[in-house]
Amino acid sequence: MKKTIFSEKAPKPLGPYNQAVIAGKFLFVSGQLAIDPNLGKIVSNNITLQTKQVMENIKAILEASDYSFKDIVQSNVYLSTMELFDDFNRVRKMF
Repeated sequence: MKKTIFSEKAPKPLGPYNQAVIAGKFLFVSGQLAIDPNLGKIVSNNITLQTKQVMENIKAILEASDYSFKDIVQSNVYLSTMELFDDFNRVRKMF
């Protein structure tokens, strides 16, 4: 059995997919961009601000699903260059 998840606190999907789907005990969250859900725009071109927004978006989806960051088993992150890795990780570990 599958259940779709939607949070008003995260951006609406840009395509024909859901923010997340629960399948059995597993939650699958769609990829997130640094879009502010209130403005509908990318927050900045600054990696720190982008990472914070992405993490806030994921947090909103997790909370709407009754999950938290502690429940995450795997995540994939795509950066345009490895030079952003340290800045990304500094923000990521705050969540």
